[in-house]
Amino acid sequence: MACIASSTCINEEVVCQTPESPKSDTLQNVAKQLQYYTSLTTAKEETHQNEDEHGTSSNPIAVESAPAKISDQFSCADSRNRRAAVLVCIFVGQEGELRVVLTKRSMKLFSHPGEVALPGGKMEEIDADDYSATALREAMEEIGLDPDLVQVVANLEPFFSQHLLMVVPVLGLLARIEDFKPVLNTEEVDAIFDVPLEMFLKENSHRCEEREWQQWKYAVHLFDYESEQGAFLIWGLTASILIRAASIVYQRSPPFAKHLPDFQQLQLALNTVA
Repeated sequence: MACIASSTCINEEVVCQTPESPKSDTLQNVAKQLQYYTSLTTAKEETHQNEDEHGTSSNPIAVESAPAKISDQFSCADSRNRRAAVLVCIFVGQEGELRVVLTKRSMKLFSHPGEVALPGGKMEEIDADDYSATALREAMEEIGLDPDLVQVVANLEPFFSQHLLMVVPVLGLLARIEDFKPVLNTEEVDAIFDVPLEMFLKENSHRCEEREWQQWKYAVHLFDYESEQGAFLIWGLTASILIRAASIVYQRSPPFAKHLPDFQQLQLALNTVA
């Protein structure tokens, strides 16, 4: 694993670490950006709710507002087994770049064996109704990441798998990678590695493939990554989540040509017009 960045303490809008540390400045900026995103998303959801109540919504297929509608389907307690969370754990690398922790799923697993994933899994009863609790618990179980080392700063809008599992990405900051001593659960994880977050906004490692789902065509994003640990393919839901996270953190959209919607956009559109 690349050198991941003492425990982060985010107090409202500030990351507490050595004041003169460049890493501290970087994480502080990330924290502020994610907190701004959270407040902006909350305001949009409130506006969308008011528009629905008064029948004034002007764009029913808007991707920005659709997640709130979709998530309504999963708000009941008996839908817990359809909800999941993943941890987008961000740290500062040796060159000052933002990096994110990924895993390679065990070949022993029944679903998606050998695929690259973010630490995470389905919500359990012990998690109450808190996606961050789910993401942190799963990260501890899968890779031995102590929850006390991670400061959660934002939840993204839900993403949906092809099996209609609602997955909420939880963004957390890890201030000192040296304090993280990975312990892999070999029943679930074959490898742990990290990649630059910004790569998900660049074309040089990006490919796009056309797929079909229930006669609807959509695009799948794929990213190839070479490291000392080998070659990894990051694609599908994991890739879509990381594109979104990178877009928010870096405040720009990827340059990928979007001839077709990706699976997430397709789900949003179909749900809204249904």
